Amino acid sequence: MNVLEIMIPISLLLGAGFLAAFVWSANHGQLDDLETAPHRILTTDDSSSEKGKHEI
Repeated sequence: MNVLEIMIPISLLLGAGFLAAFVWSANHGQLDDLETAPHRILTTDDSSSEKGKHEI
């Protein structure tokens, strides 16, 4: 029973921390553009691929 007295407040603090981090990121524009990142992986950047070939 003593473990529950420790684990419940810790889990509530962790949950509040994750909620605060989500609210902070939403307020600071981290979730504004959800379309660019998935499309960026589909485009190739020739300058970065040539750098990789010369370093090997």
